[in-house]
Amino acid sequence: MNTTTAGIVFLASLVLALALVHRPLGDYMYRVYNGDKHSRFERVIFRMIGVQPEVEQTWPVYARSVLAFSAISVFFLYFFLLLQGHLPWHLDDPGTPMTAALAWNTAVSFVTNTNWQNYAGESTLGHLVQMAGLAVQNFVSAAVGMSVAMALVRGFARHRTGDLGNFWVDLVRGTLRILLPIAFVSALVLVAGGVVQNFQLHDQVAQTLGGATQTIPGGPVASQEVIKELGTNGGGFYNTNSAHPFENPNTWTNWLEIFLLLVISFSLPRTFGRMVGSPKQGYAIVAVMGTLALLSVTLLSVFQSQHHGTVPTAIGASMEGVEQRFGVANSAAFASATTLTSTGAVNSFHDSYTSLGGMMTMFNMQLGEIAPGGVGSGLYGMLILAVITVFLAGLMVGRTPEFLGKKITPREIKLAASYFLISPLIVLVGTAIAMAMPGQRAAMLNSGPHGLSEVLYAFTSAANNNGSAFAGLSGNTDWYNTALGLAMAFGRFLPVLFVLALAGSLARQGHTPASIGTLPTHRPQFVGLVVGVTFILVALTFLPALALGPLAEGIH
Repeated sequence: MNTTTAGIVFLASLVLALALVHRPLGDYMYRVYNGDKHSRFERVIFRMIGVQPEVEQTWPVYARSVLAFSAISVFFLYFFLLLQGHLPWHLDDPGTPMTAALAWNTAVSFVTNTNWQNYAGESTLGHLVQMAGLAVQNFVSAAVGMSVAMALVRGFARHRTGDLGNFWVDLVRGTLRILLPIAFVSALVLVAGGVVQNFQLHDQVAQTLGGATQTIPGGPVASQEVIKELGTNGGGFYNTNSAHPFENPNTWTNWLEIFLLLVISFSLPRTFGRMVGSPKQGYAIVAVMGTLALLSVTLLSVFQSQHHGTVPTAIGASMEGVEQRFGVANSAAFASATTLTSTGAVNSFHDSYTSLGGMMTMFNMQLGEIAPGGVGSGLYGMLILAVITVFLAGLMVGRTPEFLGKKITPREIKLAASYFLISPLIVLVGTAIAMAMPGQRAAMLNSGPHGLSEVLYAFTSAANNNGSAFAGLSGNTDWYNTALGLAMAFGRFLPVLFVLALAGSLARQGHTPASIGTLPTHRPQFVGLVVGVTFILVALTFLPALALGPLAEGIH
């Protein structure tokens, strides 16, 4: 079987597996978030944190709960990182000192589901902070994203009420009933596939066949690897992330990791369809996600295999930065999946991609990571784009736009537009400031268009809570740690506030019956319209910056 055929089989099996679990997992999540019974263990947790699970929250209360929980998480993780040297299972001689700026960047990164890392995990963090600090945030930051998505869906599904559910109930249920069970089973599968899981604190020394000495770091890798993918987090135990054989040993574990980082986000549209009482609406949303994802994988694979870029004539140029055990096709699939979601894990190095291949990874994030996007954040981002699409369609025919029986009034479209503009504003302003400062330009490994791409990628990744990087940028400076930390925080929580405000506004409305002039939002033409609007909005926003970076490099 040649590499092209193997790549097609790899993708086809992945699509088939996602299609098979879409309905049962989506229906299960519907039951999780709509059930009125709490387990005994959940009730114990609610009593411990002083929550009345039967009491629902309006959008301002829900938003304050999200922000309070996240702020406390940042505070706790920040001091956990700074004090790790005084705690058990710490490294005696960390390779990268944990400064205040780096601790701030890392704490915000994991709490916002970004997992940007300006350090090498195996030589900087001890096992306790990896397990009790970072892995815990991998679970709860993902659960926060799903909770916000459910609040928005309730806004569409409910009528003449201010209640959107209870954040603490959604958080606990998403963690205990969805993320933990899947992560537990999948971790056992990864261990069977060769992923490391031990408590070996100090590196073991081994002799190679050539007589050299090699140090082999161990740790609780599989348990963190699985939630890093499942929760679309992306932070690796090792510096080389999923390119490391201890995190991703072979082709089938590579397949499983891609499946895990897509499975919840591709199943949530089914949950959405069930909650609004129209599964066809869920199919339309997942069709938009699937169309964008297939276009991305196809284009990225073509760009990588055609050798266009920095070394266009070199034999095997597309294999630069790519693991031999995965090859170009499987690496391109992983790169598309990790940047179309908010995962940011890598099994190859995007800085080594061809210019147009690297551009595609950036463009995937600039789409808003909606195909299928992060756990929860992908669904609410896609619904925001659906609202904007309905509004534009309404302008074309001169009717008040409606979506799922809710009128899109000036208030709703202002909230949706503000949501969309937050990320581009952070990315472009942050990149402009960095490029205007000689000291920050010095952090670029490359000059010219590729150097600009490194900075543009960093702020795109931070503002969209992705976490992957063009690794040529030296980000572990006080300025970049602070600036990228702010980009991650604003890029996560400002959109969440607009989403919850929109949910509250929609929930207070009544239901508008469909009429002959209502735009059907479950048909193929609507799917195509949302795809077109998404491309046009992103192209208008980011094309000038891409033209100065990867496009200029590609035609050089």
